[in-house]
Amino acid sequence: MASEEKELWDKTISSKRRLLDLRFKQVWDYRDLVYLFIKRDFVTYYKQTILGPLWYLVQPLLSTVMYMLIFGTLAKIGTDGIPQILFYFSGTMLWTYFSESLIAGANVFIKNNGIFSKVYFPRLTAPIASSIGLVIKLLIQFALLVVLYLYYYFTGANLHLSFLMLLFPVIILWIGLLATGLGMIISAITTKYRDLALMLNFLVQLLMYATPVVYPLSQVPESLKLLFYINPVSAPIELFRVCFFGAGNVPLSMIYTSVGATAVLLFIGLILFNKNERTFIDVI
Repeated sequence: MASEEKELWDKTISSKRRLLDLRFKQVWDYRDLVYLFIKRDFVTYYKQTILGPLWYLVQPLLSTVMYMLIFGTLAKIGTDGIPQILFYFSGTMLWTYFSESLIAGANVFIKNNGIFSKVYFPRLTAPIASSIGLVIKLLIQFALLVVLYLYYYFTGANLHLSFLMLLFPVIILWIGLLATGLGMIISAITTKYRDLALMLNFLVQLLMYATPVVYPLSQVPESLKLLFYINPVSAPIELFRVCFFGAGNVPLSMIYTSVGATAVLLFIGLILFNKNERTFIDVI
């Protein structure tokens, strides 16, 4: 009698994993799925809209005009010599990227509940796809900012081209990792307690006013400076203005604090995400 052939498997799916077993190689193997997630989000968001992707530009421009009216004209808050439209548009662009990345990361389990419960794939592909999709949106807005920048530069505004502009990808990666890490921490909580999910948009709006988005760091009273030091979003936004407009000042201690907070939040977020993805379907 012929001996039974032993079945060989090249992949094994198991719920028993180490806490730090993040399986980044599997995420790379599923990179096509990341592309499909990005395409899905794009098509779903702009389906049956007249302007389509132009909303990427319309929304920040409308916000910029509103901020110019309220904070620039009525409140007369200074912009450190930066033309108002550049100051408010850049702040809106960066804050929108952070807030949307944060909310996308926080809602990843709720938003993808249907597909997560039906088929296996590395769950990290979902927040990664969301973050990359938002980078594409950011780059479209950045292209408009470059056009506005060149207009003011050639019309004699006090702007100076600098090699510090090459830090732009680093700043965007910094903001993206910070938002994704914090979002994954919140996602681990909101799968059990929906109250935070309901409050998240409101809390993000409050956080914006504790970040130098519609006013420069130089306008913050000394008594409140500590609040901006411990807010890790403040440093990259203010550093962007230093690099592109040559205005503002970001102390090194503030940068180190923000980078350290980003690393810690991302590490905790990955651990909680890895732990939560194995059990969330039972409680969601």
